[in-house]
Amino acid sequence: MKFILSTCVFGLIASILLNPLAAIACTRVVYKGPNQTVLTGRSMDFSLDIPANLWIFPRGIQRNGEVGPNSIQWKSRYGSVIASSWDIATSDGMNEKGLVANILWLGGSKFPPFDKNGRQKGLTVAAWVQYVLDNFATVAEAVEALRKEEFVVVTDYIPGTDKFTTVHLSMSDATGDNAILEYVNGKLVIHHDPSYTVMTNEPVFEDQLAINRYWEEVPGKVFLPGTNRATDRFVRAQYYLTALPQTDNTRIAVASVLSLVRNVSVPYGVSIEGFPNLSTTQWRVVADQKNRVYYFETAVTPNTFWVDLKGADFREGAPTKMLNLANNAVYAGNTLSAFKEAKPFQFAGL
Repeated sequence: MKFILSTCVFGLIASILLNPLAAIACTRVVYKGPNQTVLTGRSMDFSLDIPANLWIFPRGIQRNGEVGPNSIQWKSRYGSVIASSWDIATSDGMNEKGLVANILWLGGSKFPPFDKNGRQKGLTVAAWVQYVLDNFATVAEAVEALRKEEFVVVTDYIPGTDKFTTVHLSMSDATGDNAILEYVNGKLVIHHDPSYTVMTNEPVFEDQLAINRYWEEVPGKVFLPGTNRATDRFVRAQYYLTALPQTDNTRIAVASVLSLVRNVSVPYGVSIEGFPNLSTTQWRVVADQKNRVYYFETAVTPNTFWVDLKGADFREGAPTKMLNLANNAVYAGNTLSAFKEAKPFQFAGL
């Protein structure tokens, strides 16, 4: 049985090596320490420049799914701090309850068909993360609601590019619970378990778990795969996550998770012949879900800064605010006072 498992996994790995889409990168990890210490770290890796800004969204914002007359409608229950992509999508964020949501690329995902003039309600993929942050306090609450499939997530080409948006979504909360949502062959698949603390891009999450079962038999102190492929990053992230010091010292815990995310990042400007989609790490995040602090760093500035959500004004009617990261802006420490009032961006849709 062990030989069969290994053969299947090696076949899967071989197929990934021959698939250039496997070079599209991002990694997400969840650290659990003593005294309810929970931190989620991730890298945002993309083959194009993907400008980010940080936003503070208060409660009570009226939103819609941006896919035509059958768009879902909602009013945000919770305030959040998020990282945008091109100011047309929410890619990452944490809400005031400590729920974190992230999207990562998944070339193998296939979303269901959507007729904007039909009966099915829809939500643009650009607002998938924001919908979760706006509406739920825990992973279990989100999973219970999303399993009902009262709407479908609708995707399209990234504006101005030839890249069709294929992603999956991860969630973690202040209790350490985790879930991964993927559209596989047009069907929503939800993986929900507190143990799902590592996630990369390829392949679909069920196969990521199978690959990891093989590598669990190879001692990490003896050998770790070292390329930038998603499968290799998954193995390294899983090993180092278990090797990090167990501490409730916030400074040490945040530094440990950030160092892990750097370890699985793709060096800036790296390219490999034959892998046109190999993706430079554009920015990194560590979300401290116990203390409600959102740490952020870009690959082109030499510092890490943060946003303390406890000081943010999330009251309904409070202004939306933005921290402008354009032109390699440099910040230090808690940047809450550097946010400026700004009109909320519109999510890209149909």
